[in-house]
Amino acid sequence: MKPLISETQDIDALQEIGRVSVQIVHDLKNQLNGLKLYATFLRKRMEKSERPADEQETIGKLISGLERAAADMTTLVRFGRPLELRRQPRVDLVKILTNIAMSNDLGPNKIRFESALETLEGEFDTATLAEALKTITAGAVSLRSAEADGPALLVQLRREETAGAGAAAPMAIVEWRGVRLVDGVDPFHSFVGSDGLRMSLAARIIAAHGGEASPAEGLLRVRLPLKSSDK
Repeated sequence: MKPLISETQDIDALQEIGRVSVQIVHDLKNQLNGLKLYATFLRKRMEKSERPADEQETIGKLISGLERAAADMTTLVRFGRPLELRRQPRVDLVKILTNIAMSNDLGPNKIRFESALETLEGEFDTATLAEALKTITAGAVSLRSAEADGPALLVQLRREETAGAGAAAPMAIVEWRGVRLVDGVDPFHSFVGSDGLRMSLAARIIAAHGGEASPAEGLLRVRLPLKSSDK
């Protein structure tokens, strides 16, 4: 599937379509959740009546499909609505990335986190930023180059100072190394499938923190200011 590229120049029309689409998707998500409840009820009835294994397997696959579709619609609804951050002081990026690397959600021993820093604190919304960094990590795992060294994806964190009078806040730089970009497509703005939508939402979360998510040669990079620009 190719990236979604719009040639429409009418910004007002696009915004109106977006608002209507988000409401439609929200309603469809609620309907899917209702269908999941009915399917779950049928599965329990089938288990009690000892229905054939293939029938139980089919209803199980149906429920899994409904769950995936509802999750994708939830992501789309969130993408289409304004982000509201709840910033907190002294949120430690080292701790967030260490927890992601140690989690088995992405598969055991899939991630190797490196940083010369014991802590790197900033003013962030802990929950949404952790979600975004985990989404990007999952995306990087799926894009990992076959030629990359070692069995695990390398994630690195460093601090970058800015020099000069009136310089901006110091930056945290996170890099996911050893990825391969297909046909030069920016995974943060491709909208290819549900994974592309989640990566785009992650990029929006980073941008809401005053940062930037972008691809480079063989890696994905996130830049985050360590202080809020509105303070």
